[in-house]
Amino acid sequence: MYTLLVHGGAGKIQENTFDEHTRGAKEAVKAGVEILKSGGSAMDAVEAAVKVMEDNPIFNAGTGAVLTFEGEVEMDAAIAYGPNLDFGAVAGVKNIRHPISLARLVMEKTDHVLLAGQGANDFAKLMGFEFHDPITEQRRSQWEKYRKDFINGNYRDWPKLRELFKEHPEFLHGTVGAVAIDSHGETAAATSTGGVFLKLLGRVGDTPIPGAGTYATPYGAASSTGLGEGMMRILLTKTALDFIRDGLDAQHAAEAAINCLDNVIGTDAGIIVVDRNGNVGIYHNTPNMTWAYIRDGMDEIESGNT
Repeated sequence: MYTLLVHGGAGKIQENTFDEHTRGAKEAVKAGVEILKSGGSAMDAVEAAVKVMEDNPIFNAGTGAVLTFEGEVEMDAAIAYGPNLDFGAVAGVKNIRHPISLARLVMEKTDHVLLAGQGANDFAKLMGFEFHDPITEQRRSQWEKYRKDFINGNYRDWPKLRELFKEHPEFLHGTVGAVAIDSHGETAAATSTGGVFLKLLGRVGDTPIPGAGTYATPYGAASSTGLGEGMMRILLTKTALDFIRDGLDAQHAAEAAINCLDNVIGTDAGIIVVDRNGNVGIYHNTPNMTWAYIRDGMDEIESGNT
């Protein structure tokens, strides 16, 4: 038995890019499921899936990540291993092609859980990562427009973010994630993101925080997407997996976690979940969320943007 489920971010996706988002998610599943089919680990599968999406500029992760207010890219990533609650993460890293692989090395090569900023980049150099510029022309053009609008006063409520993201929900989509259970019954989760457009330098979202944007336990694995400031406050992915521990399946746990977030904070978010029985859970309170999955015995990948 195995299951692999990925997401490409929650928010508002332009309809003319639906196919491109779906293709990207399916390619990620294809990369990961080949590992699971051959008896490989959930850890290897989620890392492989996320690396594919980090290389796809349609998503807000790796190459194509969004820019900060100062026009730079600072990326967060995390990977989690369910059987013994292992966790590795990086925050605010720059010029790295695959932040998810760096996060895994934090877990496997150090005694730490999270490395941030220059220290994380120094660790990347030590591990042999080469310089990579993740900024695309499309992201640069978007940044110039949004920054000009902000400076001209068009975003009156920026200090609280809320009105900005209500007016431009497309800012939120793009974070990528994967969750899996392998034939050995082991679970894993991985998430990678460039954060949100025009964020302040040094801003860290939910992705690298254990239990917020990424988590895995013996009961399942979860990866979330959306506006991290809200998800960090209720530890969204841990909440979902706690619901599974208490008896819910993956789908009901995903729904319960997002409903809990709505009732307490009201943040725009989405989540994917796999439980120890291989069931999948997909739920979001945004207009769209790209997802794709395959389970042992399925002939084709299931996918969608709603």
